[in-house]
Amino acid sequence: MPSPIGSVPALSAASATIFSIGIVFLGYWGLHDQAKWRVSDVFVFVFSMIGFGCLGLVPWMATSPVEPETSDARIRIARHMFLVGVVSIWLSVAISVIF
Repeated sequence: MPSPIGSVPALSAASATIFSIGIVFLGYWGLHDQAKWRVSDVFVFVFSMIGFGCLGLVPWMATSPVEPETSDARIRIARHMFLVGVVSIWLSVAISVIF
C-alpha cells in the first residue's frame, strides 16, 4: 500500500487539531465541576462526544484500504465525518457560551 499523500495527511492533521481544541474546551468548560448538570450541560457533553467520535475516526477512515486503489470513497466519508465533528464541537462551544 503506498504512503498517503494529498488530502489524507491534511484531513488527519486537521482532525487532530480540532480534537485537541475540543479537549481544551472541555477542560476550560469544567467537565469535572461538582455542580449539578443542567439540560444545556448535557447537550454540550453529547455534542462534544459526537464530535470527538467523528474526529477520532477520520484518520482511520481516510487511511483504510479500498478496492480499487484509485477509489476515493473512504476519503469522501472521512471528509463528511470531519465536517460533522467540527460542527458538533463548535455547536457545543456555542451552547456553552449562550446558555
